[in-house]
Amino acid sequence: MPDLEFLHPHYLYLLLLLIPGIAWYVYRHNQVQADLQISTLKPFNHIKKSVRVYLRHVPFVLRILTLTLLIVILARPQSTNRWQNESVEGIDIMLVLDISGTMMAGDFSPNRIEASKDVASSFIAGRPNDRIGIVLFGGESFTQCPLTTDHAVLINLLHEVNVGIIEDQTTAIGLGLANAVKRLKDSGAKSRVVILVSDGVNNAGSVDPLTAAEIAKTFGIRVYTIGVGTRGMAPYPVKDGFGNIFYRQMEVEIDEDILRQISSMTNGEYFRATNNQKLREIYSEIDHLEKSKINVKQYSRKYEKYRIFAFAALILLILEILIRNTVLRTIT
Repeated sequence: MPDLEFLHPHYLYLLLLLIPGIAWYVYRHNQVQADLQISTLKPFNHIKKSVRVYLRHVPFVLRILTLTLLIVILARPQSTNRWQNESVEGIDIMLVLDISGTMMAGDFSPNRIEASKDVASSFIAGRPNDRIGIVLFGGESFTQCPLTTDHAVLINLLHEVNVGIIEDQTTAIGLGLANAVKRLKDSGAKSRVVILVSDGVNNAGSVDPLTAAEIAKTFGIRVYTIGVGTRGMAPYPVKDGFGNIFYRQMEVEIDEDILRQISSMTNGEYFRATNNQKLREIYSEIDHLEKSKINVKQYSRKYEKYRIFAFAALILLILEILIRNTVLRTIT
């Protein structure tokens, strides 16, 4: 049996106003005097009563029921019998994005950095309950956006990310991770996550990647690492002596061992994205993993139930009109 509750239960007090109306109808009916008075009705007992006699009170009953339903509608009836598991507490996520020069490689469409931004934007849009921030790193690292629930602003800032924001084209994976951990360590969220995307080898920065991973582990921060790049050769952008950019086939080098160790130490996972579709699948898997790991509370979702009452009120009103204008119609 579904549970029913009302958003505005005080409107139900209007039902009390129907009592005087009913009392007045009964009183008026009892006070009606016949035009012709006789001493006894026995001679007429054998005469069958017409349908009009049985139906004479039906319009009033239908009117009362219609008014009752309209008052119930005003009280906003809602069903609470549907239950489902939903994340009632969002988690804190830092997206750590490599923006070194190699992220312009053309093995993704249109390149690695744009593919990473597009997929990350979809991921953010699908996590409305989470606080999410962005850390960028090349040879240095800085926070593009701190943790926020304003995902529209976050996505706009993500779209503004370009290779070249940090001039140094080396890769400091440890520094990027350490920066993200710094942003998450004081978070009060029960689940804190870093998604680190890189396409290169750690060759810069003052923080060793495994040291940063150890710090993340200490604070209970889980790190998912994604190696971005096809296997084998890929077209990398190269500048000639005149500053012109052209693409040259070069071997893809990703420090997969370091990325695997980081994820393993922090109870996360390592993924390898070799094309746009694989990158989407990886983010989708992370999305699923995190929704299954965080605190989940069963709660009741409310559903508006006024439509069934409105439909019933309409039917009763139509019946009243039909009866008054057909069976009980009077000629004046």
